[in-house]
Amino acid sequence: MELKRVVVTGLGAITPVGNDVNSTWDSLINGVSGAGPITLFDASLFKTQFACEVKNFDPSLYFDRKEARKFDRYAQLAIASAKEGVANSGLDLEKVNKDRVGVIFAAGIGGIKTFEEEVSAYFNNVEKGPKFNPFFIPKMIADIAAGHIAMMYGFHGPNYATVSACASSTNALIDSFNNIRLGKADVIVSGGAEAAITVAGLGGFNSMHAVSTRNDDPKGASRPFSASRDGFVMGEGAVCLVLEELEHALARGAKIYAEIVGGGMSADAYHITASHPEGLGAKLVMQNALDDAEMKPEEIDYINVHGTSTPVGDISEVKAIKSVFGDHAYDLNISSTKSMTGHLLGAAGALEAMVCVKAVENDIVPPTINFHEGDEDPEIDYKLNFTFNKAQKRTVNAALSNTFGFGGHNASLIVKKFVK
Repeated sequence: MELKRVVVTGLGAITPVGNDVNSTWDSLINGVSGAGPITLFDASLFKTQFACEVKNFDPSLYFDRKEARKFDRYAQLAIASAKEGVANSGLDLEKVNKDRVGVIFAAGIGGIKTFEEEVSAYFNNVEKGPKFNPFFIPKMIADIAAGHIAMMYGFHGPNYATVSACASSTNALIDSFNNIRLGKADVIVSGGAEAAITVAGLGGFNSMHAVSTRNDDPKGASRPFSASRDGFVMGEGAVCLVLEELEHALARGAKIYAEIVGGGMSADAYHITASHPEGLGAKLVMQNALDDAEMKPEEIDYINVHGTSTPVGDISEVKAIKSVFGDHAYDLNISSTKSMTGHLLGAAGALEAMVCVKAVENDIVPPTINFHEGDEDPEIDYKLNFTFNKAQKRTVNAALSNTFGFGGHNASLIVKKFVK
């Protein structure tokens, strides 16, 4: 069968650097960090006391008070981003065939705050017996955001969540892409959400020595590809991309931001948290994405790397890029927007796919901030263009986004300028 073409026709975002797509993109191309002291709880006893929080999020703008209490923060963020994305897509909800509109929305963790609150309440009042909120399970589970988005609009197409740690929302986008190109849906509202800046979330990552402890310099703490990097910075937020079959989009006169042309998946099969030191899984996933898109390495202009600012991960990803792209690696722009947003965990892939879409749309590559001369890592090749500290204008015909998750899950997505 002939595969259908898939385009992006809507975008929505709530991130640590902006509460919509335009403000997020403006912050990114201007090198704005979203890091600061944690305000969501008292972090004074923790080794890390900062994160990239969403600022000034007001649930009342999206839900009434009674309705908002039914959602964990991660689901609130997901639904808010979907509302922007669907509105931005211009879908006529009175005319679209809702049986062929799906929702595939990811979370790496889901409602961890709800879990904390309910279990703590039980143990603090254990003598009264097991009393739990009836919304406990529906608020906590990682698929519930996808369910609520579908219920909100009456979309009856494919509906589920993907969970693959930090690769979760890239997997959601790949699944959405495949469902549409195989003819199983006309439109899929896709993306990811995460809100794990909580006592348990931060405590767990601290105990693993995975996150930066640079409390004296939160905004400068995420420093991918620098010798002094000491772990990632936790982030939160949600990003929605509306994916649509090309002819369906053209028939309704939709604005087309970019075309999705390929997705790759692989496993490191190496370690529960560390990437393979030679980047073997990262190499395979990028090659798989290129093969799926039927593209040559030299056709890629920009890579939004996983680039979390961890000692091993940054090196292995660079090795993989050099292996896959050869001499063309030196003609690429590479950047880690996690230097500004922190790591949105299960929502990272959706955010970084959106960044690739905007880079393709606007021919500009956002920077990797926080690099300083004299902070070079001898194991990293600085002849590569990491787009340090300042956005760069260039033609971006095609961009690749990498996301790698605990468990060795790897996913890569390729977007291109739309040409009819």
